[in-house]
Amino acid sequence: MQIIDLRSDTITHPTQEMRDAMYRAEVGDDVFGEDPTVNRLEALAAEITGKEAAVFTPSGTMSNLIAVLSHTRHGDEIILGDRAHIFLNEAGGAAAIGGVSLRTVPNNSDGTIDIDRIEAAVRGIGNLHWPPSKLLCLENTHNYCGGAVLDVEYTTEAGEAAHRHGLAVHLDGARLFNAAVALGVAPVEICEPVDSVNFCLSKGLSAPIGSVLCGSAEFIARARKFRKMVGGGMRQAGVIAAAGIVCLEHCVDRLEDDHTNAKTLAEGLTKIPGLNVEKPETNIVMIGTPENLPAADFIKKAAAVGVKMISVGPQRVRAVTHRMVNAADIVEAVKRLEKALGHTG
Repeated sequence: MQIIDLRSDTITHPTQEMRDAMYRAEVGDDVFGEDPTVNRLEALAAEITGKEAAVFTPSGTMSNLIAVLSHTRHGDEIILGDRAHIFLNEAGGAAAIGGVSLRTVPNNSDGTIDIDRIEAAVRGIGNLHWPPSKLLCLENTHNYCGGAVLDVEYTTEAGEAAHRHGLAVHLDGARLFNAAVALGVAPVEICEPVDSVNFCLSKGLSAPIGSVLCGSAEFIARARKFRKMVGGGMRQAGVIAAAGIVCLEHCVDRLEDDHTNAKTLAEGLTKIPGLNVEKPETNIVMIGTPENLPAADFIKKAAAVGVKMISVGPQRVRAVTHRMVNAADIVEAVKRLEKALGHTG
């Protein structure tokens, strides 16, 4: 039985064009700034996001960590949503390594944080009991809010509010290009209101590894030192940067296929009694399970018919569409799940 793997878009394999580019990549020592392929990727990323400079890292988690380190000092505070990936799924690195407090405010279901909540959370330096707020972190698309997209208008409003209070703004744009495709805008428009942004190459874009952090030249110089500190200096990294160049030049437009497949999946799952399926904006489908079917049991039933997903809560399951599953696979997945879960309500 063919396995239909919807656990994450991180399972995507590099294309043949990426493999060829990796084989032919011109390399040098990146820690010395001498890898021409890495340098080209960083320049391309900076151009795409409208920032002065960029630094290549092994992962989105490292990009987010060194962004926090570069924007703050020990004892500072960052403000972010209570469903932010930085808060929930990055091993507490901002606090453990960065020495900063994480001030969470509620995310709305669409991934936004109310502007008045952001402003109310800001703490200045006048009270010796408080850690000073230095950074606002946003996320686009928003993973735990079902791949929700923050539009340019909201990002601008949130950025302006943060800047009024002296805070920098970092955008966790792990799936930035999904947001750009969904909004029908260039990535630079999404990134313009923020001071720094990272995006992943290894999710829907299908590169085997890597993330890029972008910002001002001064910020990236600081981030580059922190990358070295946390072990991210990768020497002849052009062999993987080459795949990132290919995905940025050739794999962005096809993300629309993933969004279409996610809508098809959601529409099919809504027909299964007892499931509460959230309407997807991009490539992530969130599924609420009935009270008598915990997410863990749902996952087991799905796996038994060859469909892989993950639980993101006691009664919540996530399915992610990507290049490794096509429209026919989605139709087949719905059929299998209808058979396995048709009497759950």
